[in-house]
Amino acid sequence: MSKRVLLKELFASSSEYVGKDVLIKGWVRSVRKSKKFSFIVLNDGTDQDSIQIIADADIENYEALSTMLTGTSVSILGKVVESQGKGQSIEMQAVSGDVIGAVDESYPLQKKGTSLEHLRDIAHLRSRTNLFGAVFRVRHALAQATHKFFNDKGFYYLNSPIVTAVDGEGAGEMFKVSTLDSENLPKNDKGEVDYSKDYFGKDVSLCVTGQLEAECHALGLGAVYTFGPTFRSENSNTKRHLAEFWMIEPEVAFADLEDVAELSADYIKYMIDYALEHCSKELKFLHSMPFTDVEKNHVDTLIGVRDSKFKKITYTEAIDILNASGEKFEFPTTWGEELQTEHEKFLTDKHFKSPVIVTDYPKDCKAFYMKLNDDGKTVRAMDVLVPGIGELIGGSQREESLEKLEKRMEEMGMEKEGYWWYLELRKFGSVPHSGFGLGFERAIMYITGMSNIRDVIAFPRTPGSCDF
Repeated sequence: MSKRVLLKELFASSSEYVGKDVLIKGWVRSVRKSKKFSFIVLNDGTDQDSIQIIADADIENYEALSTMLTGTSVSILGKVVESQGKGQSIEMQAVSGDVIGAVDESYPLQKKGTSLEHLRDIAHLRSRTNLFGAVFRVRHALAQATHKFFNDKGFYYLNSPIVTAVDGEGAGEMFKVSTLDSENLPKNDKGEVDYSKDYFGKDVSLCVTGQLEAECHALGLGAVYTFGPTFRSENSNTKRHLAEFWMIEPEVAFADLEDVAELSADYIKYMIDYALEHCSKELKFLHSMPFTDVEKNHVDTLIGVRDSKFKKITYTEAIDILNASGEKFEFPTTWGEELQTEHEKFLTDKHFKSPVIVTDYPKDCKAFYMKLNDDGKTVRAMDVLVPGIGELIGGSQREESLEKLEKRMEEMGMEKEGYWWYLELRKFGSVPHSGFGLGFERAIMYITGMSNIRDVIAFPRTPGSCDF
């Protein structure tokens, strides 16, 4: 019995297969039938390109093969030949074939165009389209790039917890995790829910970050990174927000903000380079789509970021640039206000025309764990901005002083009890340490050009949507 050959292998080594019989399996994209022969277009999900198969009417099972509907799964043995048609180097002359799984006429993916909104409603099938096959192969490549990048730099991969009793960001927008009967909640003498009766004996939630746990391991292993799902119950239905998303969060001991700023720039450049090398066909296809949020020369933009030196400015310098620009912004540019996407894109796209790392933000804009500067007003925080979208990475140097960290938590009205273990890191051999976070879906959007975050994750979780 012949061994199945994947299309990605067949196309990568086509000259070696010409003149040979090979077995391929996949799903039918289209069939054009005539009396003497039929054209079958098949894709197996491993490559952006499909293969055209010519089936002569005298082969066994011709009637079944020539009447297949789009979506049918099929196995075909055939001879690989050089193609006479445009846009393809090889095609196949069918020797035999068998239908594996038939479809009926209700199959929703036909040759005509289908809206992205409709495809989200049938997310269990959208990986069979050219578009989403490309997106998820790029996603896979970027995940591999992430692990390779950090492993090659000596980082250790940490699987941080998904269930947590602390709010790592201080945002308060967390999903509760409980086994209590929601219709018969136990109450304490104050009339509050008695979480001591719950599974963990306390009020717990899904994590919004793995950073705090990463700090623990960095202060023992030296350098770690997390790569896992995080959750936020913000009731936001924008193109940039998900309730469940994936974060990459490296943490480095004996490192300051300058060290992780350099690391973040290297990481972005590495991901872009990896995608350009391993997913060139996918990116060319995606960037040509009318609904992608990029200019026609997006590959040139990515190459420009990969090859550029990231400009570094402080938040105060950024505010001065914005105020001196003469631009009319929708959001205020007074000192102390958070930078919005329109501000970030002005800095990267118009003023510097390059990636920008903005540092030293007002402390009131940032989380409790960031190291306070000597001015008492700003913290050692950074946002990495790239042309086209603005912020891609956020990070900081962490406060290593127990006294300063506790004071900051008190200023913010935080309860310290649940953070006892985090505070102990500052008592037991504390060192300067720093890290950053990158939303994986945001990076995929940037590199692929997809304009909606729901279209770069397999099964998006958004307000009112959790069907799959």
